[in-house]
Amino acid sequence: MPVSFFIALRYLRSRHNRGFISFITFIAIMGVMLGVAALIITLSVLNGFERTIKENIVSFTAHMQLFAFQNQLLTKSDQTIEKVKGKYPEILEMAPYLSREGMIRSEASTDGVLIKGVDPTNDVSAAKDRLVEGQYDLEEHDRGVQGIIIGRRLAQKLEVTIGNRVLLLSLGGSALSLTQTRVIQFEVRGLYETGMADYDEAYVYLNLKNAQRLFGVGPLVSGYDIMVNDMSKLPSLAGEIPEYLGYPYYARTTDQMNRNLLTWVELQKKPIPIIIGLIIIVATVNIIGTLLMMVMEKAKEIGILRTLGSDAKKLKHIFLIQGMFIGVIGTILGNLIAFIVCWIELRYKFFSLPSGIYYMTHVPIELNASVFLIVSALALLMCFLSSYLPSRFAAQLDPLQLIRFN
Repeated sequence: MPVSFFIALRYLRSRHNRGFISFITFIAIMGVMLGVAALIITLSVLNGFERTIKENIVSFTAHMQLFAFQNQLLTKSDQTIEKVKGKYPEILEMAPYLSREGMIRSEASTDGVLIKGVDPTNDVSAAKDRLVEGQYDLEEHDRGVQGIIIGRRLAQKLEVTIGNRVLLLSLGGSALSLTQTRVIQFEVRGLYETGMADYDEAYVYLNLKNAQRLFGVGPLVSGYDIMVNDMSKLPSLAGEIPEYLGYPYYARTTDQMNRNLLTWVELQKKPIPIIIGLIIIVATVNIIGTLLMMVMEKAKEIGILRTLGSDAKKLKHIFLIQGMFIGVIGTILGNLIAFIVCWIELRYKFFSLPSGIYYMTHVPIELNASVFLIVSALALLMCFLSSYLPSRFAAQLDPLQLIRFN
């Protein structure tokens, strides 16, 4: 074991009347540990929050939606899908839909909803991906009541469950005349939940052909949900596809359709790392204080080491090793605590959230190795810088004066 390393470890241990030094060393380690853990947990929550919001939004609006100006209905959906997918291989899925406002009624209540007709064989909506109860059954049947999938929160408001029947009321035709109303009875086949209360209470899903019959629009569709394999290409595709298809086609990406919500998410992320980062700065200041007190308390030993031939560089290494020992132990413990807390929340979901405010039901966590590595590197760098000043101070002390005054 190198001499500098051996002496540094001995200085960190309590001996006789020097228990106070070990105590403040413990406090310094705890400061680094809590700072690192708090920063990792915060960044993991913020990243999870952003990911969950975007995933939930995509389940309702896809990566991009292609529709017509002034809500015109579109014809020849099969030909359009074949044409676009043949031209742009970046497109994974292109699903037609018909969407209009309507009313849903049960024996207990009536509510306004956004009715969305989808093709069960080509569906990328929350009805398929976020089903929590029942089964995905939107197939068109020749006989009997057709199926519908609604949000769990809407089901609670309507006081219905799987197997119950509801009425859908729609204004008739593409002109949306108030004098015409179509009513079709459906059976609740499934319940979905995304955690976004405003959406879960508003969207109901049924077969595209049933929606076309309900609205009386024939084979027309409102637009297309598009999923791509590379999100970085979305802006260019949103401009190229409408130009390729011509008027009246128009495209909007999920970022454009939900700009206010996503801007709010980014705003939440910006100040938190700065605030939590201050905790690490405070912890590193504790290291400076700890090492300075060690230098003053070990003044006689420093003088003896200098007179025995230890150079200033070796003394500097002793106190740098002490500071880095505090930083390494604190960082390791901080990473361990952060991982345990995040894993427990991921597994057991102890912390619930009001979905009407936060668009999710539980605190989201995203465990990312890069977050642990970046925070750890930052913490160790701060610990090294905070150890340099006391070590430099110790190396410049006059050994004769140290021995004389002690």
